Amino acid sequence: MPWLPEAASLVHAWYGGNETGNGIADILFGDVNPSAKLPLTFPARIQDNPAFVNFRSEAGRTLYGEDVYVEYRWHEKLAAKVNFPFGHDLSYTSFRTSDLAVEMDGDEIIVTVQLTNCGDREGAEVLQVCVGHVSPSISRPVKELKDFQKVDLQAGESRTASFRIARRYACSYFDERMSKWLCEKGEYRLVVSNSSELREGYHHEAPFRIEESEWWEGV
Repeated sequence: MPWLPEAASLVHAWYGGNETGNGIADILFGDVNPSAKLPLTFPARIQDNPAFVNFRSEAGRTLYGEDVYVEYRWHEKLAAKVNFPFGHDLSYTSFRTSDLAVEMDGDEIIVTVQLTNCGDREGAEVLQVCVGHVSPSISRPVKELKDFQKVDLQAGESRTASFRIARRYACSYFDERMSKWLCEKGEYRLVVSNSSELREGYHHEAPFRIEESEWWEGV
């Protein structure tokens, strides 16, 4: 989007069907408070797309060289500037998160965070819960989405959003040497934010630790 800095506004309407026109009008005139989120990242350059160097066939083969670094994982690994991050949205109100708490309950990670609608309009916010291993033994994404929740709030209302995430699913990767999933020991960071972009005041982080590595099978 080389023209983006010159545009006063941008509307991306996706696939609205027969009610596209009415839907866009309701949003633009403020009859409805939007709460949709981008399900993908809009890179600043086509060269920053993770499939850029692999997007063709080689001697009849299609190569997927980006490995696990698809979508936001790729841009975060490169610390690449993007136009719009995964989870980007606009709203006629604003939200604030606070009081993030993380604790281990057996094989589950319990996450709670306070969400407040700071504006004068009813609205909805989507919270992302991501986990990243601080010092993994192999190359891994900076952080990975593990859960999300959409919360509707009246103007001025606060509510506690709660998440229960299985430790194995939050921390594991597939160990090809052992042909098993590995929940690797070490320090982890848990991030709650409203998009993959970690803007000041819009995200909170908390550490937790896995004391012993565990290999497991199944899903």
